[in-house]
Amino acid sequence: MSDFLVSARKYRPKTFDRVIGQDAISLTLKSAIKQNQLAQSFLFCGPRGVGKTSLARILAKTVNCENIDAEINACDKCVSCKSFNENSSFNVHELDAASNNSVDDIRNLVDQVRFAPQVGKFNIYIIDEVHMLSQSAFNAFLKTLEEPPSHAKFILATTEKHKIIPTILSRCQIFDFKRVSNEDIVKNLKYVADNENVSVEDDALFLIAEKSDGAMRDSLSLFDRLVSVSDDKLLYNHVIDHLNILDYDYYFKITNQLILNDISSLIVTFDEIINNGFDGQNFINGLSDHLRNLLLCQDEQTVSLLSKNESLKQRYLDQAKKTEAKLLVRALKLTNECDLQYKLSNNKRLLVEICLMQVSSIGHEDDVKKKDKKFIVSNPLNNNKKVDVVNKDNKSHEDVNTYKSEKKIDETPNEQTVDKHEGVDDLENNIRAKTISILDSLNQEKNKNESLEKIIALRSDDFSQEIFYEKWKKMIESFKENEKSNLALALGINKPVLLDDFKIEIELSNSSQVELINQEKQDILIFLKNELNNDLIDLNTKVAELKKDNTPYTNSDKYKRMYEDNKYLAKLGQKLGLDPDY
Repeated sequence: MSDFLVSARKYRPKTFDRVIGQDAISLTLKSAIKQNQLAQSFLFCGPRGVGKTSLARILAKTVNCENIDAEINACDKCVSCKSFNENSSFNVHELDAASNNSVDDIRNLVDQVRFAPQVGKFNIYIIDEVHMLSQSAFNAFLKTLEEPPSHAKFILATTEKHKIIPTILSRCQIFDFKRVSNEDIVKNLKYVADNENVSVEDDALFLIAEKSDGAMRDSLSLFDRLVSVSDDKLLYNHVIDHLNILDYDYYFKITNQLILNDISSLIVTFDEIINNGFDGQNFINGLSDHLRNLLLCQDEQTVSLLSKNESLKQRYLDQAKKTEAKLLVRALKLTNECDLQYKLSNNKRLLVEICLMQVSSIGHEDDVKKKDKKFIVSNPLNNNKKVDVVNKDNKSHEDVNTYKSEKKIDETPNEQTVDKHEGVDDLENNIRAKTISILDSLNQEKNKNESLEKIIALRSDDFSQEIFYEKWKKMIESFKENEKSNLALALGINKPVLLDDFKIEIELSNSSQVELINQEKQDILIFLKNELNNDLIDLNTKVAELKKDNTPYTNSDKYKRMYEDNKYLAKLGQKLGLDPDY
């Protein structure tokens, strides 16, 4: 049988200094041990695989050590340390709350707390995944947790702090663990690789660190998995193949194509990515991360947030110089919207391609409008010299004046140049006047066309009362099919009235129905306008007045009503001596 031990267990921290990424918590606990000010109960909370249980075991081992050194580390030589290292310590009790979450389990634990330790100073109770305890179990644990015996210490660990009841939180000293940074994970992986005689590339380790999402245990598991099939060589290409990660080169290539608005190349590159087996949503999420990293590189204050190796960071910095922050912000908004709509889309590939084309078009929408038009005009006073008169689309004649003032500043004023300028001025004035006149005419024509389009677009077909009722019934059936039965019922109670100027009035039973109709008024009008081809239709609602009804309800009321309405019944009652008021 193989003696192989996974790296997560083999290289599990055994001292405070070996806990990666939790320096502040380690320092606080060491200081509490040194000053003999340990709390009776601790709560370690944070993401998975960041060292909560490991630090709890180190704390349990250290507080019972008989010969703690100056660095607050256990000696590994005393009876308590040896028994702990051999997993045979009677002082440390571990409980998995995920499988022992009942009231009886906690009551058994409370009964054990009363007994003093056989060796060492304290009995340490480590309860992992404590949020899995039931409400009753929490309540049974409250009193013991608040006033435990002096020889008992509790260390609770959880990944979901919000599920723990406030009364438990108030009785514990809480330590919030943070995610381990990529740099710290890479540093620890290099340490493991050196001990295991595995040659690695920094880029490969950074990929593992990113994939582990701040969890040291996950990074070691990935490391073991990749080393087992890599013949003790961990290469970048090998990692991206086995972890199904899209190469950074694709994102740099795609971004360059986006900047150049090269839509054809974009579609071809995305097709290559899809053919390599990558999901469209994973690609768009990776592109969002890439654009975010480029945005971080736009400012010196945020470059430090870019957690990449030096060679890759330099590539980001170089590409960031070619992009603008405004473009990246708009691009991130589009990619985020694509990610949200991905699951709802039937044609997912087309959705991503449209997103890429929209991002690529940012900054290129008005290329035609912004393009300068140059008029090269011969100077009548000097055939060897030409004057460039620049007129940009959608701009006023102030640009010509600006050009003219710059032209005068550049030349030395004398009699000859004054004459030349006068000739050029006359020519420029003519061009400017003609340009302004043409622009005014075009704007007036454009306004007329827009007004005409609005008039033409307004539908106003006439229709009869019978056709209107027919379309009204069709609308009610349509709402029933679209699971709007309440709306259909309200519309079908009373017959609508068609007034002048295509106004519709409907009488409803109560204000609740009026509110329902008003909420759906837009859909009602859209249906009627399209069916009747009339955009002038409008809908008004009103509540019907309540009419008093003298209908009898009780047996006595019914008899009185019958006695009053039927003279024969009245005579019969007199003969029989019946009293209608009884």
